[in-house]
Amino acid sequence: MNVYEATRERLSYIFQEFDNVYVSFSGGKDSGVLLNLCLEYIREHYPGRKLGVFHIDYEAQYKMTTEYVNRTLASNTDVTEVYRICVPFKVPTCTSMHQDHWRPWEESKRNIWVSTLPENCLTRDDFPFFNERMWDYEFQERFSLWIHEKKQAKRTCCLVGIRTQESLHRWRAIHSDRNYRNYNGKNWTRQVHEDVYNAYPVFDWITEDIWIANARHKWDYNRLYDLYYKAGVPIDAMRVASPFISQAQESLKLYRVIEPGTWGKLVSRVNGVNFTCIYGGTTAMGWKSIKLPEGHTWKSYMFFLLSTLPMDASANYLAKLDTSIKFWRERGGVLSDETIQELIEAGVTIDVGETTNYKTDKKPVRMEYIDDIESDEFNLIPTYKRMCICIMKNDHLCKYMGFSFTKNENEKRKTIIEKYKRLL
Repeated sequence: MNVYEATRERLSYIFQEFDNVYVSFSGGKDSGVLLNLCLEYIREHYPGRKLGVFHIDYEAQYKMTTEYVNRTLASNTDVTEVYRICVPFKVPTCTSMHQDHWRPWEESKRNIWVSTLPENCLTRDDFPFFNERMWDYEFQERFSLWIHEKKQAKRTCCLVGIRTQESLHRWRAIHSDRNYRNYNGKNWTRQVHEDVYNAYPVFDWITEDIWIANARHKWDYNRLYDLYYKAGVPIDAMRVASPFISQAQESLKLYRVIEPGTWGKLVSRVNGVNFTCIYGGTTAMGWKSIKLPEGHTWKSYMFFLLSTLPMDASANYLAKLDTSIKFWRERGGVLSDETIQELIEAGVTIDVGETTNYKTDKKPVRMEYIDDIESDEFNLIPTYKRMCICIMKNDHLCKYMGFSFTKNENEKRKTIIEKYKRLL
């Protein structure tokens, strides 16, 4: 069975088990193929049934992405119910040392919006649960409960086009050893709320599979990828997500070439865009091989970098650092035997355990933060150099340090969800 056949089998299961199904459609290659798979399947097997299409319009994006989204939504009105979201929630940005977020469709910035508000979109007034503190990922999670209740569904499933090949974070979404609940033992599903699930039917596809499917089935796709290809961008590095996140720093400069009109609007829309365009992907923003200034250790350099930041930004990094220090001191992370030997040979004091709750052959290691070390697993070892790289990348969430959201952040999110659930 190839990945196309496997996905068709998964979709068959989803449409049998869930009476309310919608696809999260970004306008990128993965969500585009997933949407086409669903449209194909529902037309063949469920004539008359509607498929929900959830699209967050981030305002600041390529016109070619907007055109592709418009084409796709307009050509499938016979089988779709569209939820085009234009809401000013908080969205992460790594272009500024001073800001950790920006807001699409912010009313006070209407005169410098990159795009015009599309017709038939849903705005903040359509969602009673929306509040100014809400991030885009919180909105997506809360939307699933909102649509579940609005439809009075028995079970709701949001189909998400992520592939484990893309990143470790996406691999964890499928294979994490955390105590996630899935649906009937399907490891490619995750419970979000009671009777509400996410599903990842194309999790095992690789990039080549995406383009083979588009070619064989003659599916429409975002033509921006053709320009990326002509510009020499490797197919595994092509992104159409928000231009202000850390993964897009190196490709931000392509906006200036591909759509100069859009580029001019981006520069005035979000703080630090032009600087990131010039220096993104260089040592100036923590990429490639950064060098330690003379007279500094990585620890002292970290505190120097923090001293240049606004108080709130500095406090955020220090809180992340304290959490990480406590984790490595009390619980420890898992490292390979080779890395453990490298630490021992470097004279680092470590405490190696024999067993761990993680599903891995690696061993648990407790240790204090060190300044730096040469290792193939450098990105897994707690060093002050890694924190310096986070600061220089404007990585306010410290994803480079392996952070997901903290317990406190998750508790805030749960509190908000429960509050608005009661109100509804």
